[in-house]
Amino acid sequence: MELVRCRRPRGGRAGAPTTYRFRSAAGLHSSQGLSTRTAAEYHFASLPPPVTAPPTDPGAPLLSVCIPAHNEQENIGRTIDAIATTLTAAAIPYEFVIANDNSTDGTGKVIEERMAQGQPIRMVERTPPGGFGRAIRSCLENFRGDIVVIVMADLSDDPNDIVRYYHKINEGYDAVFGTRFVKGSVVKDYPRVKLIANRIGNKLIQLLFRTEHNDLTNAFKVYRANAIRSLMPLYASHFNLTIEISLGLLNRGFKIASMPINWYGRTWGSAKFKIATLGRRYLATLMKAWAERRFIRDDLLAEHRRTMARLQHLAETEDRVTTNVVDAQNPDHGRGGLRRQQPGNQVQTDTA
Repeated sequence: MELVRCRRPRGGRAGAPTTYRFRSAAGLHSSQGLSTRTAAEYHFASLPPPVTAPPTDPGAPLLSVCIPAHNEQENIGRTIDAIATTLTAAAIPYEFVIANDNSTDGTGKVIEERMAQGQPIRMVERTPPGGFGRAIRSCLENFRGDIVVIVMADLSDDPNDIVRYYHKINEGYDAVFGTRFVKGSVVKDYPRVKLIANRIGNKLIQLLFRTEHNDLTNAFKVYRANAIRSLMPLYASHFNLTIEISLGLLNRGFKIASMPINWYGRTWGSAKFKIATLGRRYLATLMKAWAERRFIRDDLLAEHRRTMARLQHLAETEDRVTTNVVDAQNPDHGRGGLRRQQPGNQVQTDTA
């Protein structure tokens, strides 16, 4: 994929937004400045139609969609709706786990409205201090699915890629890392400064960890429940959590697939990612993961084998509960029938 700079239209005013386009297998995609309303219409109209799949069996793995949200009242409702529509069309059982990260706008109210409409949502009302990493950690402490995907609240991640993730990880992988920078990906409205920092940072990580994965700082990835639980507790408080998870899985030798994904710039609000304030945090997390790999990986793997054995033992020995009771602590996940409570708070549905 390459970035193409286009000329300002003839007669255009000085200082007008410069148009950049990413050239990929899907062609050229403009990032010209648009009004909020026009941009929103452009973004949602540009999404491809939902991927459909044959109905899954009643025992299909439950997908937990984890979303951190801070002051996203104009985005979170549309994000929930788009993801729910796509997953329903693909016959994928799902729940939302949304961390309302100290929002001062109507984000929580919008989430509650979707809950009242019957969407299967577990909302975590976070208390200070805030932070992207802390919000994700709250989600990961409260999900019940067999598979977990982390998605941004602004619909910058393509819901259809969630479907592709789900089917890919069910081919026998522990995680699937998407990348926005290979043939087949589509990227729109990616800030150029952020793009340059992203490419430099990811290339450095590739060299240090000798990996082919080239978008490790991206949060939008999918994991098996036990793969995530084997890393916990997690410690990063901000966007450096992305590499704490990615590099943690690489260091432990999990089976990880890669696939191209799409990314669309937000149409409302401002991004929470601030390069100037995150550099030291990324560096600290990177150094810790590299030191573990370089100096104590044998100890790390020994502890990892013990952790996975414990998780497997729990899965084989813990009691299972079948219930048709619906309450605030054990929601129905929007589907009828009996639900089997799995070890580790995982829920499996007997009838779709």
